[in-house]
Amino acid sequence: PSGSLLYPYGPHQEDETNPKHDDGTSEAITLSVPFTFYGKSYQTVFVNNNGVISFDEPIRQYTPDPFPLVDGRPFVAPYWADVDNVLGGDIFYRQTTDPALLQDISHDITQYFPKSPFTATWALVATWDHVAYYGSISEKGNTFQAVMTTDSKVFYIIFNYWDIQWTTGAASDGDAETGLGGTPAHAGFNSGDDTNFYNIPGSQTDAIINITTTSNVKVPGRWVFRVDDFQVTDVDPPQLNDCWL
Repeated sequence: PSGSLLYPYGPHQEDETNPKHDDGTSEAITLSVPFTFYGKSYQTVFVNNNGVISFDEPIRQYTPDPFPLVDGRPFVAPYWADVDNVLGGDIFYRQTTDPALLQDISHDITQYFPKSPFTATWALVATWDHVAYYGSISEKGNTFQAVMTTDSKVFYIIFNYWDIQWTTGAASDGDAETGLGGTPAHAGFNSGDDTNFYNIPGSQTDAIINITTTSNVKVPGRWVFRVDDFQVTDVDPPQLNDCWL
């Protein structure tokens, strides 16, 4: 969409597309630049249909659990919920060194973190495009994106929420007509240990549907975190209160 929060994506960007499988995943993606997450370096990620990017192994679990998960699985959850891309939508991803895209990402991150100017040298862009929920008997779809990026010294992840119309699949006790109720989606970061994690406010509550209006960088629908040595960027409390009344 024009004027969108989303960075360019789709077949014309030469994105890969995930297979149409409920609880499916991408193939193992070997990163051309190792990515540091909570102090550990990883070279393999999976873009999982259920709204998760995981390190080293896929995540097929469809009902989210609150972080921390202490079973050692490190992953990033832009919007962890029971996606069913057989019923609708596509999941795209690519690694890129495209200069125009990297310039946009660098500009955005430097704007949010002006004390540490950033020049991206690589990014992985994963986009869930109008994806349906499991058991859906509606036309509802969610569109959101996660971007991993680095200048080879510091590592950031950007979450972009463009259109969120549902929170829950039918197997998570959600309503098949509305995609609401039950156990709502979870957004955040899980290191794999029991001390390092972050839950985006509203996760696993009905308020998560409003994530397109919330932010930690004063851009509604965008959340940005430095993740190599994970740092929480404080959310502006009035903004949250205004949005969630």
